[in-house]
Amino acid sequence: MRIVLDAMGGDNAPYVTVEGAIETVKDISDIQVILVGRQEVLHPLLERSTYPKERILVVNATDEIKMDDDVSYAIRKKKDSSIRRGIELLKNGDAQAFVSAGHSGVVMATALLLLGKVRGVKRPAIAATMPTLKGKVVLIDAGANVDTTAEHLLQFALMGNSFSKGILGISSPRVALLSIGEEDTKGNEVTKEAFKLLKNTDLNFIGNIEGKDIFRGGVDVVVCDGFIGNIVLKVSEGLAEVILKMLKREIAEIVTGRLAYLLMKPAIKNFKKKTDYSEYGGAPLLGINGTCLISHGRSTAKAIKNALKLAYRFAQQNFNATVTDYLSRYTPERVSTPVGTAF
Repeated sequence: MRIVLDAMGGDNAPYVTVEGAIETVKDISDIQVILVGRQEVLHPLLERSTYPKERILVVNATDEIKMDDDVSYAIRKKKDSSIRRGIELLKNGDAQAFVSAGHSGVVMATALLLLGKVRGVKRPAIAATMPTLKGKVVLIDAGANVDTTAEHLLQFALMGNSFSKGILGISSPRVALLSIGEEDTKGNEVTKEAFKLLKNTDLNFIGNIEGKDIFRGGVDVVVCDGFIGNIVLKVSEGLAEVILKMLKREIAEIVTGRLAYLLMKPAIKNFKKKTDYSEYGGAPLLGINGTCLISHGRSTAKAIKNALKLAYRFAQQNFNATVTDYLSRYTPERVSTPVGTAF
């Protein structure tokens, strides 16, 4: 199986992307990674390491997209970028998945332009996986769509449910709508209408959830628009890092701090691992007619490796076909009719 990796994407590229690719082909025997980027930079980095040479290919791309590039400018003017060339390989059938830690806006716009949407999907969405007290939760949308309708939220729920079942292995995911209160009367007009639509599906919809309850482990899929979702994601990442630093500082300030730290070190290490974004690799862009994963801009080699492994699982399962089949059952007309009378 061939997976394309944007070798120039991310704060620490291309060093961590090359290292992540090498670690991946050493770990999984039937993956071939295609590194897309400036070959005069990539080849010397590859030559420093020992790995199965036939399992990593390099495709040259001369343009680099910076994190502060305007999306429309990057698409119009940087047509030989590693993002565009990589997604073209996916479109042409030369690979089964694409991974990038680069400019997420450009990845999404280019994927929409070249690959198009899965049949029936109104808006693609980013599905981010986050830790809870009892396991993992899927947050969708985590940043692809700032403005949404109730129907968009319904589709996000359906795609998130498919992800939770097919990739995370949860048989009957508990789906909740993020709002300012648990009652169905709470929220803006879009969330209240989405509540009605979700209630008339066969999803395991448990109603609204407040932000404070996301990480308690009572739900498996949290649905919201991308503006709110991205804030939740970034606040969560920052809070986890701050809590860890505060905990270490408080321990250091007590008299028996050194002994306390030694005793608590395994627990702190486990906490750090569970809240570390690199453990989850990347977030899939669901609803695109192809397997695309967006990784954190600060991705380490470990994060890149985990993103490639997740992309491998998506491609193995032909996930988009599952989404297409699932969404075909839920047209707006059918969902507006109570469950049991239209299906």
